[in-house]
Amino acid sequence: MKGAEETVATVEAIEVEAVAGPAEDAAGAAAVEHWRACATAAVPADRAAAEEGVRLAYRRAGLAEPERIVWAGSPREGVRLVRDLREAGPSVREAIRTAPWAAERARVHAELGAAGWAARWAETGGRLWDATQALVDRIRGGVLQELADETGDGDAEVRLILLDAVLGQHDAPWLAAFAPDGPPLDGLALVCRNAGWWWAFERVAVVCERPVALHRDEAGRLDRADGPALAFPDGFALYAWRGMPVPGEFLAELNTLTPERVRAEENAELRRVMLEHYGYERYLSDSGARPVHQDETGTLWRIDLDDDEPVVMVEVLNSTPEPDGTHRTYWLRVPPTTRRAREGVAWTFGLHPDAYAPVRET
Repeated sequence: MKGAEETVATVEAIEVEAVAGPAEDAAGAAAVEHWRACATAAVPADRAAAEEGVRLAYRRAGLAEPERIVWAGSPREGVRLVRDLREAGPSVREAIRTAPWAAERARVHAELGAAGWAARWAETGGRLWDATQALVDRIRGGVLQELADETGDGDAEVRLILLDAVLGQHDAPWLAAFAPDGPPLDGLALVCRNAGWWWAFERVAVVCERPVALHRDEAGRLDRADGPALAFPDGFALYAWRGMPVPGEFLAELNTLTPERVRAEENAELRRVMLEHYGYERYLSDSGARPVHQDETGTLWRIDLDDDEPVVMVEVLNSTPEPDGTHRTYWLRVPPTTRRAREGVAWTFGLHPDAYAPVRET
């Protein structure tokens, strides 16, 4: 049986743990938000701080500082500069990023164990990874699309240059997991907080500006209907609608769409964007669609589209009146195989048509 002093000490320890737990959780959440802000920063780089970070990263790797630091307006310009560099020396990315990264990960893994490391990642970098990696992939894809035709080797050279980049602000997920307050990652962390992608060579470093505009939807996907979703100060930009890449000129015509223009679009994905922007119910009304079935639950509408699944929707009337006495109409998109209105309404509730028999509709 525990003595009185031991019991008191145990109780005090439990109380301290109970108090420290939420505080530690709050600190961890604040750290994640700090690195999230770094990853999504769309403001001019702090060039002095970023250059200090570059030099520190070289020193941490046991290398002489670069003789020159060259700035680029975007990853696109950065690739062009790297491609045209002369006498920059070999890439030192392995020493600057790969080796210290691996060493730090091994240290944390040994300290926490496999389960502890998995938990650490889930609570830190894992929260930032998907959205950040999707953005990295989109930037790479945009640079490839614009620059591949400029080289005799097609996109092979551009791909290799992109893979050699240190990701700056987009290294935030890993840095969130490592909490890099000191060596060996503090130089990389300083660049992450203050600049975009960069390339490290023996005598020259090329550092990119951050974007000046970033627009995303609630799911974290690039999304903007009236301009570039991601834009850099040198004019490099990416256009997207709910995460799907679209041409810039395509967005310009969304506000002047007609049913005829929607039907004339040959690209099924772009046509789907047009429909979402125009509004399915408005499209059904303006295009002169006819109902294919009607019963007490609503009216089923269908429009066939070339090279795409048909748009099938159920028009239902809310039985509960609005304050002004009117009844609101709702449009429910249902599977293209739907043949009857009741079948469509039942599907929205996850029910078989025979099982859909509401006592009172609202």
